[in-house]
Amino acid sequence: MNTITVIGSINLDTTLRVSQMPKPGETLHAKEHFTAGGGKGANQAVAAKRSGADTYFIGAVGNDGAGNVMRDLLEQEAIDTTGVATLDNESTGQAFITVDDSGENSIMIFSGANNKFTPDHVKQSLDTITKSDFIISQFESAMDSTIEAFNIARNHQVKTILNPAPAIHDIPKDLLSVTDMIIPNETETEILTGIKVTDEASLKEAADQLHALGIEAVIITIGSKGAFYDVHGQSGIIPAFKVKAVDTTAAGDTFIGALSSVLKPDFSNIEEAITYGNKASSLTVQRFGAQPSIPYKNELV
Repeated sequence: MNTITVIGSINLDTTLRVSQMPKPGETLHAKEHFTAGGGKGANQAVAAKRSGADTYFIGAVGNDGAGNVMRDLLEQEAIDTTGVATLDNESTGQAFITVDDSGENSIMIFSGANNKFTPDHVKQSLDTITKSDFIISQFESAMDSTIEAFNIARNHQVKTILNPAPAIHDIPKDLLSVTDMIIPNETETEILTGIKVTDEASLKEAADQLHALGIEAVIITIGSKGAFYDVHGQSGIIPAFKVKAVDTTAAGDTFIGALSSVLKPDFSNIEEAITYGNKASSLTVQRFGAQPSIPYKNELV
C-alpha cells in the first residue's frame, strides 16, 4: 500500500445541471442543484484513499461552515487532516460548476484559504512528507507552499507528482526542478509547451520538451482516448474504457489519485497503473458530482 500526501485545494462545490451551456447574456433554468466535496487536491486525496492508499493532506480551510463540512468529509474518508490549517480571516475555497446533458462542465473557482497557507505551515508536516511514497500537487493553491513541499520531498528521496491545472504559462523553474512526474491534459500540455496535441508524434514531441525541463516521467491525459506516457525511453498510449459520460467533473483527479495508489516509485509498472487510473476515471464520469462520483477499490478489481 502506498503512502500518499496531497498538498493543494479543498473546495465546497456547488453544481447546477442544465440541458445546455448558457450563451452570453442568456438565462436558463437548472434541472438540479446540489453541493458536494471538491477541490482538485481533495478529490485526488479521496481517490487515493478509496483505492487503498494511506493518505495525508496539507492545505487550509476557513473558520466557517464550508470549512467544517469539508474537514468532516475528509475525516469521514479516514484521510489524515493534521496538516489542514483553519484560517480565521479567510473563507473556505468554493467552486461553482455547471454540467450540461453531454457531461461537459464549466467551473469557476474562488480560492480563499487555498492560497493563504504558507511554506512555514508546510514545514510543520515534514514528518508526513518524508514518510510518503508520493507527494501530489496542483495549481489551485499557494505556489510557494507547493515548492516547499516538493523541496522537502526531493531532499528525502520522495517522488513528486505535479498536476499543472489550472494551467499557467510560466511554471517556476524552482518547482519544475523538483518535479519527478507531470500529468497535464491536452490543453494544459499545449499551454506548457506550445505544441498542439494532434497525434502520437505530437504527444512524444511535447513529452520530450517536458523531459528537457528535468522531469523524469510524463503522462498526458487525452480524454476519451486514454493517456499517453513517456518514461525511461518507453512510451505509448493506454486506451480509455468506453463509457457514456454524464459528468466529467473530477475525472482527471480520480485518474491521478487512483494511479498514485498503485504506482511504484520507480515507475516500473506505469502501464498497469495508468490502466487502473483509467478504469477509476471511467466510473467517475458515469456519476454526478466530484467526490461522490469517485469509486472505491472494490469496484475496480
